[in-house]
Amino acid sequence: MHWEKDVPAVPKGPETAGLTIHWAAQYDFLTRLAGLGTNGANSRMVIELAHIQPGDRVLDVGCGTGSLTLTAQPAAGPAGKVHGIDAAPEMIALARKKAASSHTEVFFDVGLIEQLDFPDAMFDVVISRLAIHHLPDDLKARGFAEILRVLKPGGRVFIADFMPPSNPVLNHITSAIVGGHMMHTDISALPPMLATAGFVEIASGPTRSAFLAFVSAKKPR
Repeated sequence: MHWEKDVPAVPKGPETAGLTIHWAAQYDFLTRLAGLGTNGANSRMVIELAHIQPGDRVLDVGCGTGSLTLTAQPAAGPAGKVHGIDAAPEMIALARKKAASSHTEVFFDVGLIEQLDFPDAMFDVVISRLAIHHLPDDLKARGFAEILRVLKPGGRVFIADFMPPSNPVLNHITSAIVGGHMMHTDISALPPMLATAGFVEIASGPTRSAFLAFVSAKKPR
């Protein structure tokens, strides 16, 4: 992990009821080791499923070290604009370093899903990977209301999150790797919450990853 040694010390970030991960130096390595995927192939899969188009304005909520956010920029193209927010300043510091080293124009800021610092109807697409399960249900509801607010009419949200394996043996192995608390994650609970927030055209299903499922929805026009 020595390659992050020159990332400056940063404060612990804003107060939130959601879980904030501060171990930025180890995040990419450990999520790859667990098979959860912050690698290029996984990020490209999520961007493809989110149907990001040239010219889109994109927000990545809970962007972590920025791998997914940076992958969104080529899809949005020079006419688009991509932002990533995370509650952990350490994650944002590393994401900015990645953007600088790859000469990619992506905007990273410390921020909270329940209080998005963006104007109404700014984004075409809001994406999130492996972040929503860290939020208690009341915070999910507030976050979905904020996502609806910052989306343009007809804009869409795409969430890729952890799905516990149904195979009991694989479930046991996965639990040992990622921790028992993760096995209580239920992405199937998200569609009714999105409907309550006001989203329409809600869809869900598996991805090419064994550990990720998706939920997508649109803001009414």
